[in-house]
Amino acid sequence: MCGTIKIDVSGDLAEADACHCSQCRKQSGHYWASTDVEMPRLTITGEDNITWYQSSEMVRRGFCKTCGSFLFWDPVQQDKLAIAMGAFDQPTGTKLWSHIFVRDKGDYYQIEEGTLQKDQ
Repeated sequence: MCGTIKIDVSGDLAEADACHCSQCRKQSGHYWASTDVEMPRLTITGEDNITWYQSSEMVRRGFCKTCGSFLFWDPVQQDKLAIAMGAFDQPTGTKLWSHIFVRDKGDYYQIEEGTLQKDQ
């Protein structure tokens, strides 16, 4: 949001998913939509402005320490990083392909028909 962190992905963005788990909803204020990017395709400028929060043994979450934007979901020991769809300028050239952890979704909204829904 503030521009201190720049994200550049070489090539096209993969289709995005929406996570409805309670951690993502509490952290983002709603469900969290992201796309996975392999690390060799990713350049981040302003990395010293990222604050990492270890939310579980398997995952850490990255924020801009200036404006607080929740930008990254990093699965430890994997060569990819999930990046918030809202961090990209439009047009993104991709679409939402799945909803995950739908069992945890909020009771105040409905998931649209026609998109894959999973409980994991």
